[in-house]
Amino acid sequence: MIGDLSYGFRKTLRTSVDNADARVREELKKEGFGVLTEIDVKSTMKEKLGADFRPYRILGACNPPLAHKALTEEIDIGLLLPCNLVVYEGDEEGTTVVSVLDPVQQLGVAGRDDMAEMAVEVQARLKRVMDAL
Repeated sequence: MIGDLSYGFRKTLRTSVDNADARVREELKKEGFGVLTEIDVKSTMKEKLGADFRPYRILGACNPPLAHKALTEEIDIGLLLPCNLVVYEGDEEGTTVVSVLDPVQQLGVAGRDDMAEMAVEVQARLKRVMDAL
């Protein structure tokens, strides 16, 4: 199942979080992205709050040529980078949800019409990642 959020795109897979995470990374690589950051929310919640939480990972993906172009055009655009994806255990047993922030929405807050074409390109690449899952 695939669904749209007002700020991104979501897909539910019938697989484990680990398998979905590996597939996401593989498909990102095909589109020229690497994962620069990873936050294990479950373990962070346990460590910082003593709270139990479902398996939940936030991945910060970056396409170096596109990031370089964006940063060259506006140095502070780094506030809106990298592209965030989440991979987490779904509500239904045996499912994992993958969501990605829509770069058109994300970069739109900069109010830079000259960056719209780049945002659309990043969006197309990330949609292909989601479609391939």
